[in-house]
Amino acid sequence: MAAQKTEIAVGGVVLAAALGFVIYMGQVTGFAARSSGYDLTASFRSIEGVTVGTDVRLAGVKIGTVTDIALNPQTFRADATVTVLDGIALPDDTSIVIASEGLLGGNFVEVLPGGSPFNLEAGDEIEDTQGSVSLISLLLKFVSGGGDSE
Repeated sequence: MAAQKTEIAVGGVVLAAALGFVIYMGQVTGFAARSSGYDLTASFRSIEGVTVGTDVRLAGVKIGTVTDIALNPQTFRADATVTVLDGIALPDDTSIVIASEGLLGGNFVEVLPGGSPFNLEAGDEIEDTQGSVSLISLLLKFVSGGGDSE
């Protein structure tokens, strides 16, 4: 009888852990209910390290997520769609940059607002973009003395 109660308790703990894992994965992948926001697009030369669900931040505060990434076959650039929370009005001369959390940290999308009196609207494209910088290519330039030293 005691063995049966132990098996039921262990089964309940395993089931609760599995349910918690499913809920966590839903939140991480963005599969959970989305909060309201508006979509903006941007085209990058390189979007390495960014995936659907990556944070979009302004001044270090999460204001949205990357919701779609696709290769543009005409320009050979990565077209990204980001969803920004409603209530955050970005000027139409805003810049968007792929930034890194540190040497070993992951990448995120950073929004740098401009000073224009006019704001971006749903579906607009952010023209001023800067793609990700490859750490390996920077190290190779440093090691090979890629500068013009005399």
